[in-house]
Amino acid sequence: MNKTFISDSKGYYGQYGGAYIPEMLRENVESLRAVYYDIIESEEFKKEFSMLLTDYAGRPSPLFFAGRLSNKYGAKIYLKREDLNHTGSHKINNTIGQILLAKKMGKKRIIAETGAGQHGAATATVCALMGMECVVYMGELDMARQEPNVKRMEMLGASVVPATCGNKTLKDATNEALRDWICNPENTFYIIGSVVGPHPYPDLVTKFQSVISEELLSQLMAKEGTEDPDYIIACVGGGSNAAGIFYKYIDRKKVKLIGVEAAGKGVETDETAATITVGETGIIHGSKTLLMQNEDGQITEPYSISAGLDYPGVGPLHAWLAGTGRASYLNATDNEALDAAYELTRLEGIIPALESAHALAALGKLKLKPADIVVVNISGRGDKDMQAYANANR
Repeated sequence: MNKTFISDSKGYYGQYGGAYIPEMLRENVESLRAVYYDIIESEEFKKEFSMLLTDYAGRPSPLFFAGRLSNKYGAKIYLKREDLNHTGSHKINNTIGQILLAKKMGKKRIIAETGAGQHGAATATVCALMGMECVVYMGELDMARQEPNVKRMEMLGASVVPATCGNKTLKDATNEALRDWICNPENTFYIIGSVVGPHPYPDLVTKFQSVISEELLSQLMAKEGTEDPDYIIACVGGGSNAAGIFYKYIDRKKVKLIGVEAAGKGVETDETAATITVGETGIIHGSKTLLMQNEDGQITEPYSISAGLDYPGVGPLHAWLAGTGRASYLNATDNEALDAAYELTRLEGIIPALESAHALAALGKLKLKPADIVVVNISGRGDKDMQAYANANR
């Protein structure tokens, strides 16, 4: 485990993080904070978590050498295939960890928020596995553009509740989930889907997702004779897939960490979700971080073609990595992401999620050399985005 960039005992990464929560939520958060570390560090928990990651989720996810993509960009490009996990994304890593934690805490009811639906589907999946009640909050707009994932959640036995306020997307679904948690503190566990929210959630989710970079160390050694690539690239909304693949490399300073946000129609417009590029320090959903806000400090509505990236904030770990310069954060527009998705599909026969397509779009923004080893995290598969791809008419 790296030493420099783990959060402190109060959940701060430098100036970012913490638990800025109303009094009505404090008991919920403090009861989790008091026990989570001892539970997840116990041998019993580690054994069960590892077993389910292997036998249920299908880990380790492969590291695939993308030969035709490598020829195009003049570097050695590998794809970390999180899209091949059970449920089709990296989200299952975190939901397995949190459902086990909920079980150890004696909780019987699970709530979650979701944007693209991948976290919701993964939560509904583990709730079915464990026989727990599941309620997923999802923005009404996201429910319309991610209908296949809504149907998956319902088939798995979850109740999918639309968030009808605001922009009717991920931020609004998170608001509704927090309201539910306030009203049901005794029996309910909130499985947050990204490295956001009050401490201990950013630390908790990062630890569960760090299995991605843990696997990458040995996989690269087997393929290239080194644990260290030159670049690691991942998309960033809240930032859990990026946190997971960055984590074991944060103290390995020669590895360049590249996060890619959703620029939407362009960072110069009001239709963007590139928080690190255009945001300022503030508080959202219980955490001090970078967020998109107006001059009065009111949160502004993000936009992206990708339902999983249109969040107006970013995890505090990423805010800290950006502020210290340890990681660089680029952005890609809707059109750049669509072009990158079609490029991967036609060169390698892999249809990525729109979220992952933003990471792929960074390849054309870097000055790569033939000896460079580049790892792109393919955080999810593109089944859920087929309507958006069809509408793009590339």
